[in-house]
Amino acid sequence: MGPVNHTFGTAAAQLVPLADVNENKVTPGLLGFVIFALIGLALWWLMKNMAKQFKKIDFEEEPEASEASSTDTADTADTADTTGSASAKVGGGAAKGD
Repeated sequence: MGPVNHTFGTAAAQLVPLADVNENKVTPGLLGFVIFALIGLALWWLMKNMAKQFKKIDFEEEPEASEASSTDTADTADTADTTGSASAKVGGGAAKGD
């Protein structure tokens, strides 16, 4: 393992003088760009997959609780009217007249 590190060290040492290095300027370089591009590609793929999954969903919204209770009350009143309950007819007529 020693010769590999030594070879890399000498290659890097030879390339450093070729680059115009400014000690006061820090940039992300090629590695930063590659990582940023990979994150962008991963995000694009996740968004595409999420849209595909949303298209698979078959969803029907249930009625709200207030609508459901008013429907149940109307069904109960209809049932009371068909049974001939006098109190339901009288109570219903008085409420409508006021």
